Amino acid sequence: MGIGGISIWQLLIILAIVVMLFGTKKLRNVGSDLGGALKGFKNAMKDENAMKDENEPVAKVEDSAALKSEQPNKD
Repeated sequence: MGIGGISIWQLLIILAIVVMLFGTKKLRNVGSDLGGALKGFKNAMKDENAMKDENEPVAKVEDSAALKSEQPNKD
């Protein structure tokens, strides 16, 4: 039993029919185009996350004692 009830032999027959219909050169081009598209998508997502991180304000705490001295006493 293979993927979703399709055996390995059925998958091989489907693959052989696809290769006969389209040829290996066209399938290679489709594969490289798909890989390039995925690579571009990943790069775009990295750039978007980097831009989002740059736009968020970052609070820097240098000394916790300085923060405590700025807070008013509730006594």
